[in-house]
Amino acid sequence: MRKFFARAYIWILLVVMYAPLVFIAIFSFTQSRVLGSWEGFSTQLYENLLTGSMQGNASLIAAVKNTILIALVAAFVSMMLGTVAAIGIHNLKGRKKKAITFLNNVPMINPDIITGVSLFLLFVFLGFAQGYLSVILAHITFCTPYVVLSVMPKLQRMNPNIYEAALDLGATPGQAFWKVLVPELKSGMVSGFILAFTMSLDDFAVTFFTRGTIGLDTLSTYIYTDARKGGLTPELRPLMTLIFLVVLILLIIINLRQAKQNKQN
Repeated sequence: MRKFFARAYIWILLVVMYAPLVFIAIFSFTQSRVLGSWEGFSTQLYENLLTGSMQGNASLIAAVKNTILIALVAAFVSMMLGTVAAIGIHNLKGRKKKAITFLNNVPMINPDIITGVSLFLLFVFLGFAQGYLSVILAHITFCTPYVVLSVMPKLQRMNPNIYEAALDLGATPGQAFWKVLVPELKSGMVSGFILAFTMSLDDFAVTFFTRGTIGLDTLSTYIYTDARKGGLTPELRPLMTLIFLVVLILLIIINLRQAKQNKQN
């Protein structure tokens, strides 16, 4: 009975998590503007999305472009900063290491809305113009700790003598970093990049408070504004379905590669 209830709990949890995604995917194949109303099978919403022929397409396409651009830049910069920060934290000793590790974990526990308001007040205090740059800086701020968290386990498992051996053999610190540390930390850096990209892609609160008044929209703020108008653009349904499929495929590829590496080791 215990095993039965454990399995039933897992299946119920999976259904609750994935049922809305399946629901949206199903109704992305009907032309109805109202979610939940089936008007026959159709791929018109996908055609509208991919050809840009839907009503108000310019703002939605601009929001998607902004989202991807901001997420890519923030994830890349966070990956580089987080990797260097992880190496620095790893080389600390005693209380300093514990204190810095604690400070790195605070932004991940801190609610997004507090982070967003804090960064907004900071930008206003500094007289910093809000727009693309402020949103990217804000995303880098809350994404970097996740990269540190992804890279740290790789550093702990790495042989510390490899880097010192490279220096003893005549490599400069820069050469040892790129040719010794980066290959060893690559999987952690890639995981950190993907996690940072996903966090940036999904963020609403921080973006909302730091985008300013220039009309900059990401996908999350666009959906929020669209919902306040009394409904959601139907083409959002195929867009959500495509995003979910891309993320699912990436996760499958990463897990297969990780399983292959574990077998080789």
